[in-house]
Order: sequence, then structure tokens, then C-alpha cells
Amino acid sequence: MTHEPAPHQYRSTMLVTGGAGFIGSNFVRMVAQRQPETKIIVLDALTYAGNAQNLAGLDHNRVELVKGRVEDAGVVDELCAEADTVVHFAAESHNDNSLRDPSPFVRTNLVGTFTLLEAVRAHGNRFHHISTDEVFGDLALNDPARFTEDTPYRPSSPYSATKAGSDHLVRAWVRSFGINATISNCSNNYGPYQHVEKFIPRQITNLLTGRLAKLYGTGEQVRDWIHVDDHNDAVLTILERGRRGETYNIGASGERSNKEIIELICELMGGTYEHVADRPGHDQRYAMDASKLREELSWTPQYGGDFRTGLEQTIRWYEENEAWWHSAKDAVEHGYAARGQ
Repeated sequence: MTHEPAPHQYRSTMLVTGGAGFIGSNFVRMVAQRQPETKIIVLDALTYAGNAQNLAGLDHNRVELVKGRVEDAGVVDELCAEADTVVHFAAESHNDNSLRDPSPFVRTNLVGTFTLLEAVRAHGNRFHHISTDEVFGDLALNDPARFTEDTPYRPSSPYSATKAGSDHLVRAWVRSFGINATISNCSNNYGPYQHVEKFIPRQITNLLTGRLAKLYGTGEQVRDWIHVDDHNDAVLTILERGRRGETYNIGASGERSNKEIIELICELMGGTYEHVADRPGHDQRYAMDASKLREELSWTPQYGGDFRTGLEQTIRWYEENEAWWHSAKDAVEHGYAARGQ
């Protein structure tokens, strides 16, 4: 990989794919607040995980929402022609869904990324690709190691395999065609606007609706949690100071078992939980080494080790925004119940 610096000037127009989803919408809000001179175009398919309401309250003169798919070459080319920078959040991302039907994951994560890369190659955009720690597979529970940027890829589900493939496409386009791109692999995010099918908001909304929280299997699996605002702050740091062609792990040293998480949620909310059937092929442990990001780009997470405060704020958001999640809750729980989860 080359080591030329990425452009440091701020963008006049930024295209954010998947910008109506959980992490993407929080990113759009952060950019709108921090960079009032930047116009933001959001491209989102508005599937069940994307929600136009996630962008409610933002200035429509500065934030434009375009409904469309990243694998639609015509739409993507037109939008990349308008933008200086492209930040690619759009992805199918639910492991359980990928086990039932991998085809949308191939279309969005592989074909969609390819389509964007070709448009970026044609228009010379600065490109940042959002990826996941799941491309590395998992670690043993008693393994002290953490994933680094040089850890070999060992994806274990159709979701993580297609994200791994998209990472490789970005690297190939940097080397073969000279595009100005960076990649980040991040640990598990939590915070406002996360769909209720995901682990933390599912437990919070279960308790808010009088249900028990649900713990897969024994709950020994370990995840490395980071607040969505810390993740997005790191992405902006990489856009500003990251080196062309480089990959940066994003993490806040937030390793906790699923059992620890659910017990803390129950403690904070006064609820209880039950064990349900484990997920097939459930990875055991993820842990990110973000030393490169911290040392080379001087990035520090705001929440850091203060997971409790971040979780308290997240619980408060779901308590105060029931109208945002309530209509999806019953359908999500019906689907889990059909699988004994």
C-alpha cells in the first residue's frame, strides 16, 4: 500500500451511503453539527434498517435524502459526480438474516461496493469504506490477543464474508487504479437510532414493553463495544488525517461478555432476563487493537472506558423515543420467537 496523505481540506459536498441507518445517521448528524459548510447527500435504500426519521430535524437545504441502492450504477455515478467525498456505510449487516438468505448481502456488500468504487474511480472522490471486526473471525475466550490491521481474515458468516470481500475490493482499487481510499474496521456499536433487532436495543425495548431480556446460550461470548459517537469521531479523524490506502481499526477497549451487558441493562432498568437458544456459528470473542489510530492520528474516544454512562444515555434515548421503535418491535420479537430466541 502507498503512504501518501489523504487530502486534509474539508469537503464542500459529502455523499454518505447508508446515511439513514443507525451508524450512518449518527454520522450525518455529527457532520452537520461540526461542518456547517458541508452539504450532505444521503443515499439509502430505506429498507427496514434505514429510516428517514433518523434524519428528522436536520436542515433540508444542507442534508438531502435520496432513496436508492448502492448497486444502482446510474444513481451512484450521478451522486458521485456531485460529491468531493464518499463515506460508505451502506451494508446488509445482520448475521442471523445472512444465514437465512445470503443473497441481499452479496448484492449490497459486494456488488454495491464495486459499483461505488467504479464511480469513485471515474470522478476522483475521496473514499472511506466502513467495515467490521467480524471479517477477522473470532478469538478464543481465553486468548489475550486482539485484532490488528494485519490479522488474517477468517469470516464465519455470509455477512462477514461479504464484508471481507468488500474490503479486498477497496484495497485492489487503491493499488490497481490509484483511488484515494481508506478503510476502517470497527467493533460493536451502540447508541441512539439502532434497530430493535440488535442486541442492546432489543434488551432495552424488551424491558420497556414488559418482556424479559433474552440471552443467547450461556452469554459467555465477548464483544468489544464502542459508542456510535466515538466510532463516527474516529471516521472523521481518518478522513482528515488518514493515509491513502491504509486501514485503521476503531475500538475503545470495551470488551464485555453478552452476559455482563444484559446484567448491566437489567440492573439499570430493574428487569430480568432468560436464556434462549444460541445462534448457529456464534463467534466467541472480538477484541480490537486501535493502537495505530490512537498513535498515528492522535485519536481518543470520548466515552472510552465509561461504558456505563454511554449505556445509561442509550437507555434514556429509547425511553424517550418510543414512537421511533414501537411499530417494529412486535414483528421483530415474533421472528425471534419462531426461532426459539
